[in-house]
Amino acid sequence: MSEEKSLNFIEEIVEEDLKNGKYPSITTRFPPEPNGYLHIGHAKSICLNFGLAKKYGGKTNLRFDDTNPVTEETEYVDSIKEDVRWLGFEWANELYASDYFDQLYAFAVQLIEKGLAYIDDSASDDIATQKGTPTTPGVRNEFANRTIAENRELFTAMRDGRFTDGSKVLRAKIDMASPNMLLRDPILYRIKHASHHRTGDKWCIYPMYDFAHGQSDSIEHITHSVCTLEFIPHRDLYNWCIEKLEIFPSKQYEFARLNMTYTVMSKRKLLQLVNEGHVTGWDDPRMSTISGMRRRGYTADSIREFCDRIGIAKRENLIDVGLLEFCVREHLNRISLRRMVVFDPLKVVITNYTDSGELLSSENNPEDDQSGSRDIPFGRELYIERDDFMEVPSKKYFRLAPGQMVRLKSAYIIKCEEVIKDGAGNITELYCTYVPESRSGSDTSGINVKGTLHWVSVAHAIKAEIRQYDRLFTVEDVAAAEGDFKDHINPHSLQVIDNAYAEPALLKDTADDRYQFIRKGYFCLDKETTTGKLVFNRTVTLKDTWAKEVKKG
Repeated sequence: MSEEKSLNFIEEIVEEDLKNGKYPSITTRFPPEPNGYLHIGHAKSICLNFGLAKKYGGKTNLRFDDTNPVTEETEYVDSIKEDVRWLGFEWANELYASDYFDQLYAFAVQLIEKGLAYIDDSASDDIATQKGTPTTPGVRNEFANRTIAENRELFTAMRDGRFTDGSKVLRAKIDMASPNMLLRDPILYRIKHASHHRTGDKWCIYPMYDFAHGQSDSIEHITHSVCTLEFIPHRDLYNWCIEKLEIFPSKQYEFARLNMTYTVMSKRKLLQLVNEGHVTGWDDPRMSTISGMRRRGYTADSIREFCDRIGIAKRENLIDVGLLEFCVREHLNRISLRRMVVFDPLKVVITNYTDSGELLSSENNPEDDQSGSRDIPFGRELYIERDDFMEVPSKKYFRLAPGQMVRLKSAYIIKCEEVIKDGAGNITELYCTYVPESRSGSDTSGINVKGTLHWVSVAHAIKAEIRQYDRLFTVEDVAAAEGDFKDHINPHSLQVIDNAYAEPALLKDTADDRYQFIRKGYFCLDKETTTGKLVFNRTVTLKDTWAKEVKKG
């Protein structure tokens, strides 16, 4: 009997709240800002928030934190929805912070009426200076002495567009000596004359994140507002706003964000990579974005498994990307169709094969009894990998060599009889013989060989382009590395092979299929595939070769 998995600390809180009757059911939310594409770090948050609701019979809202019209676009909204659904989750309600702009404005007016907010005309640098330092208290300026009526009138004028960007802000009046710098009269609203992707030009003032977030949670009756550790200092302001407005008391809880080796998790840095042309776009298969991983061939199952394995903790740590790759391999090994593709072709001519050709059979996936088999055309001329032949073999070389025998996968045993070279001494062809009695599945030859090679029939081979992706950065901890993070981009993160040959079964498969190219790795079709050109992305290698390369280096 398997041991029951222990609860993480947030699950313990939820179970205690439900047990004590604090809430009849739980409601969580996933609140991305639509200013970029989601990355693997967001996947951890998605799995946590939606997973909690699923486990405890609650619901999860997808709420877009769209309070900054300058950086937000509908393209990002659409990509986020696609990513969440692809990961296997469905939200109870699709909501936007902009849905609440009228209510948030009314909340701000309430704080003004209570004498808890004021209009400040100071420049942003002056406001920062007046806040003091962690060891010295801040000092309020003369604008904090404005009357409630004056503040109300100015706030209305701000809303009506009578002031320029940056000329005025609305600040909460809390405590300029607070040890928490975020409580030293934080800005609640700023002026931005910018068109919003949903509300157009209705508003020219927009709430700050710290003012919009907690109140949006409260409006939606979010019971457990889960965010990452950097928001711990924001919790006091979150609670202060809810308390002073006397609204539903949503509670904030923090967990450690995902930090992963050889990866950046900053949307700002990811945007840099895109804008400066270091990658082809947000869905470049080398990116840590969910869309990039999807295009590379990662599966939703493997990402969810990875998020489950790393767990939920209160302390930051650096997760080895090898664990993610392990989860991907484990899943792909179970579901991938086996196919033969030759990357660097060397022609083999079977001189004693007189048949016009035949169809051989090979299993689609030995890990899946229901996967069946496929036909593979065999003929007199074949392609094998160039590095599967050695003219002067070493002692323990079991692949093809002059006078040496190997088995062709799901086919026959062959023996190299003659090496054909061009005028420059380059090997162009191998003349081989085959053993007719050695056909796989009905071998009566009695010959045992140690090597098995993959191959493709020349007459039936399909031309393919192979894109072999590797890690985008050369250092483990990119955030801690010296210099600009872009200085550590791996120059070999993409290698393109444009003269590969594949077996024709790949023409019948679909874009959703996953493949193990025998002896090569796991691959998927790329979106740039056309009728006349197959393009495959390497998802992961068959084994973790990176660790060996690092040790060698």
